[in-house]
Amino acid sequence: MTAPEPTLRDRAILSLACCGSFVVILDATIVSVALPDIRSALDMTSSTLPWVVNAYTLAFAGFLLLGGRLSDRYGQRRMFMLGMVVFTLARAAAGLADATWLLLAARAIQGLGGALLMPVTLSLLTTRFTTPTARAKALGTWSAVGAVAAASGPVIGGILTQWTGWRSVFLISLPVGVAAVVAGARLPRATALRDRSRVDVVGAAIATTGLVGTVYAVMRTATVGWTDATVLLPLAGGVALLGLFGWHQAGWARDPLVPLGIFRARAVSSGNTVMFLLGLGFFASPVLLSLYLQDVHGYSPFGAGMAYLPIGVAMFVGAQSAGRLLVRVGARRASVWCCGIATVGFAGVAAVAAARLDQPLWMLLPGVVFGFGAAASFTPVTVVATSSVPPRHNGVAAGLLNTVRQTSAAIGLGALSTVTAVVGATWHAAHPRSDATAALAHGYTAAFAASAGCLLVAAIAAAWAMPRR
Repeated sequence: MTAPEPTLRDRAILSLACCGSFVVILDATIVSVALPDIRSALDMTSSTLPWVVNAYTLAFAGFLLLGGRLSDRYGQRRMFMLGMVVFTLARAAAGLADATWLLLAARAIQGLGGALLMPVTLSLLTTRFTTPTARAKALGTWSAVGAVAAASGPVIGGILTQWTGWRSVFLISLPVGVAAVVAGARLPRATALRDRSRVDVVGAAIATTGLVGTVYAVMRTATVGWTDATVLLPLAGGVALLGLFGWHQAGWARDPLVPLGIFRARAVSSGNTVMFLLGLGFFASPVLLSLYLQDVHGYSPFGAGMAYLPIGVAMFVGAQSAGRLLVRVGARRASVWCCGIATVGFAGVAAVAAARLDQPLWMLLPGVVFGFGAAASFTPVTVVATSSVPPRHNGVAAGLLNTVRQTSAAIGLGALSTVTAVVGATWHAAHPRSDATAALAHGYTAAFAASAGCLLVAAIAAAWAMPRR
């Protein structure tokens, strides 16, 4: 028996969810290429410049859990429109900013808007598409659009910065935001399965502060290492607050921000575990590969961004294929297979980096493999992590999963950057007569090998922990 064809309203909701996901994910990658021009235009210091990215990342990671809970409390349509309005206005403010503090404030508000918007894009789909086949196809499309956004960000950013200036990086998506707000007003009220319980303000404050402290500490490791006081203190404080948050949710909160009972569902706990391991190894790959091509092989930033384009195409194909694979073999087996493919791809990249092969094709072949496998993994893992959840908690489940993704991305980038630096410095100390690029090549080799290890553990965790059905 074939699944019914999606209705016009189904397609409209899918389009809006993909639009919201696209602009949020694009914003996380498009800005990096424009940083040198932003520094020159606003006369930023080297220590301030990273906060153009960090302000967005911290606010986004910190408010995701709250964004998911607000979606359940106040309705998906209302939160979609609020998140898109905040996000779009903040992008306009960033593009028009003429002072450093204005740009950083706008970026932080952008992160807040993205945190309100991103959980809704997922919960809209899990609420609207309830049959396994329809949900798999919808989430496959959603993942594919996200893969395109992540991969095209450096390319679009490079083109815009070179030809129209850095401000266009922020202003380019304003028409998309306006159109999405107008279309969002037409979302049916039926998609807003509202939970009348109160919002746990205390829990939200504890969780947000804990997440911000933890992510900030991990991001600092790329500059000062793991033993610096500016890393250890916020890390210890963040972890302590997250522990307090769990205690608060379990015993003190009358209406918990994250009902801990959802973790009793094997699908939710295992899906989020696999997502954390997957994000730990994969999300740093665009940055690491770009830096490897520039530092070891002398690519320009634009050239490195273009070199990642075939991997982005493979990510789109993998994400688009994942829905059909999930329907055929089931979520657990699809997760294991796709994480296994990504493991092979990362191992191949590590082997190419170790051999220092300078032909782009040698790096792109295994890169295409890990891009396909990792992007295809997200759909079955997302399906598992958001299943077995009551409809009134769809927003919470979406916010939780996106928080795990964002936190694992920050931790993975910090940890793998540290691996690169430590291994490179150790190898150079043991071979003082070697050139600096040889040491860098060894550092990046270790980082790519560590990524392969994370994906291998993700495949094992999926095989062992995910439910069979």
